[in-house]
Amino acid sequence: MKIVPFFKSLSRSVHEEQNDHDDQESKAGIDSSGPSGACTSISLTVWRKSLVISCKGFTVIDSNGDLVYRVDNYVGHPQEVTLMDGSGKSVLTMRRNKKFSLVESWFVYEGDVGDFFTARTTRAAPKCWPVFCVRKNKNMLNANPSTLAHVYREASGSHKRCAYVIEGSYTHRSCKVLEEFSRNVVAEIKRKEANVGGVSYGLEVFHLVVHPGFDPGFAMALVLLLDQMF
Repeated sequence: MKIVPFFKSLSRSVHEEQNDHDDQESKAGIDSSGPSGACTSISLTVWRKSLVISCKGFTVIDSNGDLVYRVDNYVGHPQEVTLMDGSGKSVLTMRRNKKFSLVESWFVYEGDVGDFFTARTTRAAPKCWPVFCVRKNKNMLNANPSTLAHVYREASGSHKRCAYVIEGSYTHRSCKVLEEFSRNVVAEIKRKEANVGGVSYGLEVFHLVVHPGFDPGFAMALVLLLDQMF
């Protein structure tokens, strides 16, 4: 799906500047191949606005100006947020943990979970098990004040293990998603300061850079949860 020329030129500008940055890193001897052996990262342009009239949400486009992800009806503090691909198919569903807790947390499910709820019963269908749990960090629980959230991998709905940690400042659109143990950066949120056609990017338009080996859809899901938490 192609979108309006403004977004296409916006995305191309972001992509070209990212390529220039990668070239500079290459000349400086920095290895950008990543753990999967691929040569380049994926640079997406995230616009905090829905393309649907009267809806609030997110629009995500690639370097060719194609719509790759979208979120509509994103208002206030919803209990559920659905990330869709460009055609409107559900990719991931995020549901707020309704259990009383001092720490905000969300469950991430594959696709559209429909009427399935997060209740953990032995009769629950496999598709209603969350694949990840994202928990907002509280400084009292962690000595590092730059830590925003921890991402736990769920196994059969019972066992958790920390897989990723998110550090930085979402308010300033400057975050990194790192593997918990290796500390390798797998995705980054970067603020865009320049102007295109006289329109300032501000905080509503920013980069989402996904490094090789990390799922772009899940990276965008983390952006949505950071937007809710912060």
